[in-house]
Amino acid sequence: MDITKSTPRKLLVPGLLLLILIALATLPLYGPLIGVQVYRLFLPTVCFMYIALAVSWAMFSGSTGYMSLAPAAFLGVGMYTMALLREVLPLGVIIIAAGLLSFLIALLVGLVTLRLKGIYFAIFTFGLVVLIGQLVLYYEIHVNAIRGRDIAPTSPENGYYIMLGIAVATLLTAYFIRRSRLGLAMQSIGGNEEAAAHMGINTTMVKVITFAISAIFMGAAGATLAARIVFVDPTMAFNLNYSFMPVLMAIFGGLGQLYGPVIGAPIFALLQYWLSANFARYYSLIFGIILIIAIVYMPGGLAGLLPKLRNRLEGVITKLWKGGKAEQRANT
Repeated sequence: MDITKSTPRKLLVPGLLLLILIALATLPLYGPLIGVQVYRLFLPTVCFMYIALAVSWAMFSGSTGYMSLAPAAFLGVGMYTMALLREVLPLGVIIIAAGLLSFLIALLVGLVTLRLKGIYFAIFTFGLVVLIGQLVLYYEIHVNAIRGRDIAPTSPENGYYIMLGIAVATLLTAYFIRRSRLGLAMQSIGGNEEAAAHMGINTTMVKVITFAISAIFMGAAGATLAARIVFVDPTMAFNLNYSFMPVLMAIFGGLGQLYGPVIGAPIFALLQYWLSANFARYYSLIFGIILIIAIVYMPGGLAGLLPKLRNRLEGVITKLWKGGKAEQRANT
């Protein structure tokens, strides 16, 4: 009997993800035993936020090939939605409102800009972050005569579970979109947009809808983050790092597989935290070197290494299995 044939490969990844989800869902129960409570669950919450951002970015850009640098814009919209409505609406309602507002903004922006291609679209989305941030900053200083807003906090556990839910919802949405007609249309656009248009695909509408859907989770994650950090100002909310980090995380994890950004985001986030905490002066240099090495020697990202590791592991297991069978027959 070949152990590799008896192993249901299709259930391997879902089963592993389920075990990871159970472990994460129960983390607040055993977290103090492993020191997680020292950070009051903030670092795991940030990891979930980056998973949501990276998967949302890959949901649109990974399939279509359009480089979007807009995550910071939608994250900032979500953060300021929380800042403006925290005193008048329940937390859950504000998070939903932040996602819907981000969806509407992305829909309008997409209708205007997704006829652009290549570097022009990337530049526009980058400018969108700067534009919205400057408009909010002008309004805060010249109209409200303030710079930043205090936000009534939510509990660490509440923020943790909400962000975990957003990350899971983002992953499930990306999974079902990839296996739908919309996902096939997006892959066709990524392969050859002109050929997709000749086949009858409304390429502009497909891009706009996917772009808007991906923005929902970015806005919701921003609102949840704002409720945890309890203070927001335009520079913080529309920080350009929130646009570049999800892109790097998704590429580092691997765009070829859906779980690539899920792997890359927390590893990248933890690496960033550790380097900034221990090598503050050389953090950017070390981080850049690691990123270059990863891109050069892992063009498929971390997800590209997993099939190779799995094949080697299956080879070792098969040898051990056959060796055990041979020894058993020899003894008999």
